[in-house]
Amino acid sequence: MSSLLWDYQPCDEAAAAALSESLGIGLVTARLLCQRGIVSPGEAARFLKPSLDHLHDPLALADMGAAVERVLAAISRKERVAIHGDYDVDGITSTVILERMIAALGGQVTHFIPERIRDGYGLQVPAVERLHADGVRLIISVDCGIRSMDAARRAADLGIDLIITDHHEPERELPRALAVINPKRPDCSYPDKNLAGVGVALKLVQALCARSGREKWLPSFVKIAAIGTLADVVPLVGENRVIAKIGLDLLSRGPHKVGLRALLDASGLTGKTIDSYHVSFILAPRVNAAGRMATPDIAVRLLLATDDAMAEEARALAAQLNEENLRRQDQEREILAEARRAIENDPDIGAHSVLVVAGEGWHRGVIGIVASKLVDAFHRPAVVISIEDGVGHGSCRSIGAFDMLGAIEACGTHLVRFGGHKMAAGLTLEAGALKAFRSALQAHGDDHLGPDDLRPRLRIDARLGLDAIKGRLVEDVLSLEPFGLGNPRPVFCAGPVEIVDGPRRIKERHLKMAVRQHGRIFRAIAWRSVEREPFLVEHRGALDVAFSLTQNTFNGETNTELTLADMRAPALSPATAV
Repeated sequence: MSSLLWDYQPCDEAAAAALSESLGIGLVTARLLCQRGIVSPGEAARFLKPSLDHLHDPLALADMGAAVERVLAAISRKERVAIHGDYDVDGITSTVILERMIAALGGQVTHFIPERIRDGYGLQVPAVERLHADGVRLIISVDCGIRSMDAARRAADLGIDLIITDHHEPERELPRALAVINPKRPDCSYPDKNLAGVGVALKLVQALCARSGREKWLPSFVKIAAIGTLADVVPLVGENRVIAKIGLDLLSRGPHKVGLRALLDASGLTGKTIDSYHVSFILAPRVNAAGRMATPDIAVRLLLATDDAMAEEARALAAQLNEENLRRQDQEREILAEARRAIENDPDIGAHSVLVVAGEGWHRGVIGIVASKLVDAFHRPAVVISIEDGVGHGSCRSIGAFDMLGAIEACGTHLVRFGGHKMAAGLTLEAGALKAFRSALQAHGDDHLGPDDLRPRLRIDARLGLDAIKGRLVEDVLSLEPFGLGNPRPVFCAGPVEIVDGPRRIKERHLKMAVRQHGRIFRAIAWRSVEREPFLVEHRGALDVAFSLTQNTFNGETNTELTLADMRAPALSPATAV
């Protein structure tokens, strides 16, 4: 029996019918749009067919005008400019697009990205001093810097101008800088607050394109920004949707510079229609592996490679990313197994609403992934801490009902430093403070989370009989791609259905079958569900299934298949049929 709570989504049926009639779209698609808060015909039209013209004026961001003037002045005066990035995909892609833009305008530009273990996170004083010693007159931070008070003061003391571009939550006081570009600034009236770090960097690129009369350059930067946007799991609405949707199309169509081309080749994606899955689970892990396991400069050098004479070097760099990704997977498996044992065997860890696990020498490059996997497995917020030389470095991941940044702020007296947002954060603490921090965070979680918050839920958009899956319905539903946070992949339910073929095991982890209802038969697959095989065999004559729609093309023929999210014994359902 399923442990998931099927969470049926309400819909304003009158609004959906009006939207369907106004735009000439199917009722199923109109309902999905309304359920995602898109009810006006104009907003829906922009959502279904986003355009770069839908991007807001970048000068609407506070301090953007000053930043553009300073960058152009640095270019004209041949001053040395440094892009200070971050070691994740968001930070790497931010660094790449801004460095390429300034270089294309004739600027003298370099970059610095801290190494996770050697340098720690974010814009730090030693990095500012190092860049000053290298003759840098202007530092532009991307995807970091909003809480770097000490580094900003040091830059000012050294006579370096600092432009901060970031999307993380600011403190009450902003750093001392020439410009602080962050849509989350309390005094910033910019209409889209949900940009990824690379989205904020792209706004600076957009402004520079406009000021220099190079608007035609913008699409080449958007496709790199799409990788960082999708990897950073920001809401895929508004400008993020424009960036992701158009960027994916550009990634699929090409042509590409030699570095991106080598990355796609090494990832097995050349010639394929690239979607959000390919970016999130194939491209992003490879780019991320550089910063997690070695140096992020591997990925930066690869994506900065534009000259075909660098083809051999680009192939070598892409191969190195593949190797680092395999090493990352090995480390991740080992740490995840240790963390699960601690949770399942130690009630001081596993019997609370928030999971806090720690291990000596755990690789800091993968603890964030482990935290995410613990959230998926236990549906509880998780903090994974690596302890080395008496210092703990932690990565935090959360669930929708729990504000992780607010929680660790409430426990901040036990920490050396921390930062992040509601769903993900990082922290540093003395190893001796681990027990007190764990107790404080667990108490905070136990106070703020109830049993219903900790029960995993499956969002169901509507009941959809298999006989209704015909015509353009699948194409219309998939027109809502890319799916992700803020625009979840639609999940429907149908039942009872009958299993007429299978279930058969695939790679000893997955189950494949064919299901029938009202004379319609569809192939279906349940990923990582081999343990459900006995249940499916027992109830093969009648099941309720929750599923998403996919299209599979093989030998030039495209077929609709069902990806099963859950299966359970038939029950009366309050879902609305469409």
